[in-house]
Amino acid sequence: MIGNFTYCNPTKLYFGKDALEGLKLELPKYGKNVLLVYGGGSIKKNGIYDRVVGILKECGKEIFEDGGVMPNPTYVKLCEGIARARAAEADLILAVGGGSVCDYAKAVSVSVHCNEDAWEKYFIRFEEPSCEIIPVGCVLTMVGTGSEMNGGSVITNHAEKLKIGHVFGEEVFPKFSVLNPEFTYTVPKYQMVSGIYDIMSHILEQYFSGTDDNTSDYISEGLLRSLIHSANIAVEDPKNYEARSNIMWTATWALNTLIAKGKTTDWMVHMLGQAVAAHTDATHGMTLAAVTMPYYKFILPYATEKFARYATQVWDVDPTGKTKSAVAYEGLERMEAWMKKLGLVMNITELGATREMLDGMVKSTLIMDGGYKVLGEKDVRAVLSASF
Repeated sequence: MIGNFTYCNPTKLYFGKDALEGLKLELPKYGKNVLLVYGGGSIKKNGIYDRVVGILKECGKEIFEDGGVMPNPTYVKLCEGIARARAAEADLILAVGGGSVCDYAKAVSVSVHCNEDAWEKYFIRFEEPSCEIIPVGCVLTMVGTGSEMNGGSVITNHAEKLKIGHVFGEEVFPKFSVLNPEFTYTVPKYQMVSGIYDIMSHILEQYFSGTDDNTSDYISEGLLRSLIHSANIAVEDPKNYEARSNIMWTATWALNTLIAKGKTTDWMVHMLGQAVAAHTDATHGMTLAAVTMPYYKFILPYATEKFARYATQVWDVDPTGKTKSAVAYEGLERMEAWMKKLGLVMNITELGATREMLDGMVKSTLIMDGGYKVLGEKDVRAVLSASF
């Protein structure tokens, strides 16, 4: 491994069928006022809401609610959440839902006591919080983003046609997260598959960077093989606990900063996908799937060696008698076939994107370095054009 790094992850996890019991252990550490954040109301139908509220009341908490968090949390909604948290004088923000709810809770947590515009400060200037941060806890009901154990927060500004993520430091990480795989059973197949691909994309965007012999890459390959195996089971048997628990655990480790250590990382698939989402409001994991193959085929000539390794170590491609380039392309072909079998969206047209949106999507794409080729505007246009 090349370079120096520091590793710290302060989030405490409670995992398994009895994980919600951990909430009773954590709540006494915080003040009386709890802002309960959730999405469209599915937790009220599946009983999770009642179980969480019951524990909050048992622990003597005053409950203030902030429901209706959408899959791509907006700046308008963030402003609403800030106002609710201030009115509640919240001592803790408890996010019950998927990654979007967790992302939103973190954005609220750093904004309540901020005396500047949160969008400008955190998502345009990418500054760190200098104010008091309200602690966040998570009860996860959908997996994919890894938001339960990192400082990431993605917010969409419809007025500016931008979807931007800010990866905050460890002080913004959730203080604790509750991970019960059974809570993910009621997620529709489309959302489950979308989350699975979000996990894969997180791993790959850290894996496809650097050329050194890096321990993080070996860990990534193991996580990818586990994910592929469990995903194949879960799409056929959504209530297979072993498969769903492995997927949940892989999602957490895919983006809790561990496998990024010693890596430069390449987040262009996310930047491209988020640009598409800013114009279509499409499901996050599906936007990633739709731009992945065009992007990886575009950069493969600059990273043939790594793509060939990926093909042999993850997709079991036999390299005998083949060129590195042939092995690399065969790996992508096997990955593409698996994606289609899983039911992923493979082009942005299916997500509502039109050719008329192309100029806007190019403009909305943030350029990141760290990969095998830094894209220019012309390159971004070429990749997005190939995604239709």
